[in-house]
Amino acid sequence: MKTLYLDCFSGISGDMTIGALLDLGADLSVLERDIAKLDIESEYKLETYKVVKQGVSATKFDVLLTHEEVDHHHHHGHDHHHHRHYTDIVEMIKNAELNENVTTMALSVFEKIGRAEAKIHNMPFEKVHFHEVGAVDSIVDIVGACILIDSLDVTTIVSSPVPVGNGRILIAHGVYPVPAPATLELLKGMPIEKTDIRGELTTPTGGGLLAALATGFGPMPSFVVESVGYGAGTKDFPNHPNVLRAVLGR
Repeated sequence: MKTLYLDCFSGISGDMTIGALLDLGADLSVLERDIAKLDIESEYKLETYKVVKQGVSATKFDVLLTHEEVDHHHHHGHDHHHHRHYTDIVEMIKNAELNENVTTMALSVFEKIGRAEAKIHNMPFEKVHFHEVGAVDSIVDIVGACILIDSLDVTTIVSSPVPVGNGRILIAHGVYPVPAPATLELLKGMPIEKTDIRGELTTPTGGGLLAALATGFGPMPSFVVESVGYGAGTKDFPNHPNVLRAVLGR
């Protein structure tokens, strides 16, 4: 019985989550072995390295897309490997022969994100065309996070309140307010924390992981701390480290 506490003082994204879990001791080789079961290995390479963010050492996790298969069939630059429908993703996960816990968690995250996107775009959720999230990197981030959470024997996930950021961002459909509409939809029922930071701190993937997997929100619970990890975000902010802190305890 282990509890994972996600200290999202700088928000949360999929890559920050995996970085933090690897940093606290989850096994990269388990991630690589199980993520290969999705059978899309030709489309990505995984990279992890240490970075220092404002004085804090953290693990950066990157999914590098390989573009070998782009443009064989189409000429408009978007190839079907990188934009999948919700139903394609469900099928991919179900066919992957991951263990039952990982499969259930991953499907639950995608369903949350799919329903949020469907509501925002007013369409049936099976038909949701994942732009941000259907891209291979988000599939790897979500399924990978579930693989690592399972590998650490986590039974409960608790999160701090979540800062979302401010300002505007450019996404597939144009310029949007922060948080992006799908992210805000996913964060319903969760405590959001005020911040003056401009920029997107919490992504739809991060929001989806919390919406599906976190069972409580608040300060760090009473537990015996076993390990602590820091997962680096891509951006840098002047006054605080842009990292996600993961604390594993029992």
